[in-house]
Amino acid sequence: MSSTAIQHFTPDLDSDRGAGLTREVAEFVVETDYGSIPDEVTALARKSILDGLGLALSGSVAESGAIVERYLRAQNLSGDTTVIGTGLRVQPRFAAFANGVGVHADDFDDTQLAVQKDRVYGLLTHPTAPCLPAALAVAEQLDSNGRELALAYNLGVEVESKISEAMSPRHYQHGFHSTATCGVFASASAAARLYGLDVPRTRRALAIAASQAGGLRENFGTMTKPFHAGRAAEAGIIAADLADAGWTAAKGILESPRGFFQAHGGGFSLEALSGHLGDPWTFADPGISIKPHPSGSLTHPGMTRMMELILEHDIRADEVEHVSVGTNHNMPNALIHHRPTDELQAKFSMEFCMAILLLRRRGGLVEFTDEVVNSPDVQEMIRRVEFGVHPEAEAAGYDKMTTIIDIRLRDGRTISGRADFGKGSPANPMSYDEVAEKFAGCAEFAGWDRDRAAQVVKTVRDLESLESVRNLTALLAK
Repeated sequence: MSSTAIQHFTPDLDSDRGAGLTREVAEFVVETDYGSIPDEVTALARKSILDGLGLALSGSVAESGAIVERYLRAQNLSGDTTVIGTGLRVQPRFAAFANGVGVHADDFDDTQLAVQKDRVYGLLTHPTAPCLPAALAVAEQLDSNGRELALAYNLGVEVESKISEAMSPRHYQHGFHSTATCGVFASASAAARLYGLDVPRTRRALAIAASQAGGLRENFGTMTKPFHAGRAAEAGIIAADLADAGWTAAKGILESPRGFFQAHGGGFSLEALSGHLGDPWTFADPGISIKPHPSGSLTHPGMTRMMELILEHDIRADEVEHVSVGTNHNMPNALIHHRPTDELQAKFSMEFCMAILLLRRRGGLVEFTDEVVNSPDVQEMIRRVEFGVHPEAEAAGYDKMTTIIDIRLRDGRTISGRADFGKGSPANPMSYDEVAEKFAGCAEFAGWDRDRAAQVVKTVRDLESLESVRNLTALLAK
């Protein structure tokens, strides 16, 4: 019988590396005022807020949205906060859960971008999905104004993004979903600020949130992926509520040897977090990407370039013999469904994303449905698409999403293209008007009235002058 040596790792329980880091985060949440946020950042945040509200609307009519609504109604809950897209009103934690699931249901929400070379560009968090639902629910409960909502949202996104950037890349590589695990800090920070918690209570809220952090990438392509975002949104409100009530928790939950960073990733980059909250703000640098398609962000450079090639060369589906798509090795690690059979799998299928553009010349909410995914022409075209690692893309590094496309036509021609970034990224951003157009499409998909949708667009454009958040949520409820 052979034996295998088992290696044990014991953290240095006496380490004081990063001592005071959790307190630094809490101080940032408590002490930052709205006037210190650059206008550029608040303008970018308004785009993501509008985007998130539209996605909560479209998510409310997803199958997961219907299940969540039935579940909450069965609990005989009552409250004063809005489940977007419905007539249901519940306590803030449950509204945050439902709206978090809705924002992430179609995998159409914004994405934090990485800066460090050992990270996968575009694969840190979906910052709005856990943050906005929590901030919105608490702001509605407290009858906060638009400026207070905007401040809480910006603080939450910043904390979430910097914690995610500091986390060891092992965290994501080994299976954690950082939108879930780091998202709890966004919701806790936003709720704590709106509640007016002081530094000790905010620090405890962060610690309580950390003990609720969980979510596994194995669930990508199922309803449990958006559950992660909803649960993270809810967890932050629970954490702030308990901290406000006097619940005790560890003081150094982020940096301690048995704390969040060590337990979830085996380490962290202190330099990525300490001294860098709001310096620079993540919305400004490296930026947050807004999605033009309801699929994993790693598909978007390829989809952007494929659509350009189709239109430039007037490529028809029946002319295509074979499509080769090559990226760095990290991208197939997330785009795991090569022969998708439902809409959720299709969101993580480069093959489907290429096929649907060739066949329909668009890839929106209408295309990402079970019926379309399983249609014979789509399944046949998927089989013509080959997706894997390309040495040129691998050599380009992981701080971009290099995608190389070769389309072999039946007449012998090969049409090729390369893209490092997709539409909606900071390198090729969507304007507020373009995001408003996306919002209108989500609202229409949810069967929403055009005039009411237009009112939401106008309200968010002038969010800081909004006297009561309840005037906004009223536009989002049946």
